[in-house]
This record gives sequence, structure tokens and C-alpha cells, in this order.
Amino acid sequence: MIKYLGSKRLLIPTILEGVRGAVLESRGGRAHALRRAGGGLTVLDLFSGTSRVGHALKREGYRVVSNDHNAYAHTLATCYVQSDAQDVLDDARLLVREFNAMEVPVGGGGYITETFCERSRYFSPRNGERIDAIREAIARKGLEPDLEAVMLVSLMEAADRVDSTTGVQMAYLKRYAARAANRLELRLPDVLPRAVGGKGEAHKMEALDAARVLSADVAYLDPPYNQHSYLGNYHVWESLVVWDKPEVYGVACKRADCVSRRSVFNSKPRAAAALREVIRAIDARALVVSFSDEGFVSREEMEGMLREWAGTRVSRGVGGGVVRTVAVPSKRYVGAKIGIHNHRGERVGKVSHVTNTEFVFTCVREASRLCVA
Repeated sequence: MIKYLGSKRLLIPTILEGVRGAVLESRGGRAHALRRAGGGLTVLDLFSGTSRVGHALKREGYRVVSNDHNAYAHTLATCYVQSDAQDVLDDARLLVREFNAMEVPVGGGGYITETFCERSRYFSPRNGERIDAIREAIARKGLEPDLEAVMLVSLMEAADRVDSTTGVQMAYLKRYAARAANRLELRLPDVLPRAVGGKGEAHKMEALDAARVLSADVAYLDPPYNQHSYLGNYHVWESLVVWDKPEVYGVACKRADCVSRRSVFNSKPRAAAALREVIRAIDARALVVSFSDEGFVSREEMEGMLREWAGTRVSRGVGGGVVRTVAVPSKRYVGAKIGIHNHRGERVGKVSHVTNTEFVFTCVREASRLCVA
């Protein structure tokens, strides 16, 4: 998986336990297998990001329905949630070998080299040329969507392994990171076999639109916490996936549409109301939410939103309206330890704290809506 601000890598066991607990609580604590007509339970991942959580849920056997409004995140979800090993891996393995063996002439770079190696310094020029060549080759292949997503993720992750950032693309290091000197090499992504619950889906919608049309047994929400835009932080991946070669601005060479494509969840005055509207629209039996104590919504506000959601249709059953909250201490991302620097690389701010608390909230509606075979 790519380096990612707000990654849930360390929180996944707690999230999975929250999903399992919600399922068991829905059935009054009975641990027998729950089944729909076509397989196991469906989990909706509404803000999928890197799909690290969706991937873990799929490995557990759930049918996963992922959604994210950014193209790079949708591509990751198509690879890790929608694509199945039995359908794509044989072809992907051949393509990885083919692209790794490509001879790329020195000085044969294109958009990536010009924008992110010469105008800025995210990659070494030689790796930039390889990224350009492989991305153009993928475009020429005309691959079917699932296989194309697997190859784009292979390229994205290869580029991430040789980048020169601290994990976000708002800036790059003053001097090349040691890994930037390594030759870019594709690897086969960890695509899983089809889940017991059935083939997953990857959608690319705004969260509220998705909440209104997608349903599941359990919904998992990991909304943006604060003012930091994921599009701004990962604009290189967005341009690599969309391959629209957009106009850029600033020292970081961000996509021009980073200015116009602003998420309501990155606005402190609007985030709470937007999240409440999304939660109200969720059609699921149980809801699991992860959030940070550094976010725009407090623990108490979040618990209130979830109690309100659970109470809207509670008629009978176990645990309706009860919110369970688990607090997990967490290290802040590496940029928080480095401190605040200006464009000349000079430190201009102090580190305030290096740890925070992640919350995992679980809430269940009435028991009658879960289907048992």
C-alpha cells in the first residue's frame, strides 16, 4: 500500500473487531454464521482512501462495496476490492514482467518527468522517465477495467517506493531521499481471491450521493478529519491515474483543480453538518466509524450523531441506539515530528505534540433487518 496520511494500518484489528461485534450484537450475541442468499454479509466502505480497510474486510470474507470521490482512491478500490485474483493475476503477472523489462531511453521523459522531476523533485529524472513510459504503455494496452486498475496500482506503488517525500505531496524533500536512487520496479499487488460474500464493487461518488444509493449490512465510515485535502496531499497519484496531464501551480506542482475540488469535510464550519447528513442517509444494519481527536467533530458530537441514526428506525432488538467507543493511542504522521518549514526548508514552527487518539465507534440498529440463511 502507498504511504498515506491517516492510514488505518494499525487500527485495522480494532475496526475488524468493531464490525464483528456489530454483527454479533445484531443477533443477540449468537455467533452462528450470517448469510444472505448470495453469500456472506456486505460491508460498505464509504470513504475508501487506499482501500486498506476494504482489503482487510475482503480477506475476512465480507462482500465489500467501496466508494471514494478521488480517482486514485477509486483505482485502489477497483484493484483491492473489486478485482479478484482468479480473474486478473495471470495477465497482471505477465504485464509486470513486460513493463519491468522495458528499455527506456535516457532523456525520453514526458509529463511526469517534466512536472515532478524537473519543475519539482518528487522522483529522480530516471525514474520519472520510467513512470512516463510505463504509464503510456498501460494506456495503449486498452485493458479491461479491473486489470487496468491492478496495473495502475502496481505503478503507483512502485513510484511510491522511490519517491522523495515524507508521505504527502504538499511538498518534497530538500535533498533526494536515499530510496529515490533505486530503480523503479513494478510488483504484483496483493489482489485477493473473490470473497465468500461475493464480488466486491468500487464506486466513484461523493459520499452523500453514495450513501443515498448504496446499502449494506454494515457501513464503515472514515471521513476526512480536518482541513487537509486528500486530493492536495496525493495530487501526483490523481494525475498519474487520470492521465489528463493537467496544468499545475505552485512549488508543489499541484493540479489546478485542487483549488476548485474542495471537500465539505475539510471545512471546519461545514464538516459536522455534512457528516450528520451522510450518516442520516446510511442504509445499513450497523455502523462503524473511525475518527481522530484532532478532527472537526468531537467524540461527544459523533456519539450523538450515531445515537440519532440508530434511533430513527429502532423498533425492537438488542442494542439499538447504544454507541460503543474504543479509544486507541496513535503516533502522528512523520511531518508532525519534523515540524513546520517554509519553502526554503527553514523551520518556522514548533512541534506541538506527536501522539493523538483514534476512536472507533460502533452502533447497531434493530435486529430484524439482518438476513439469516
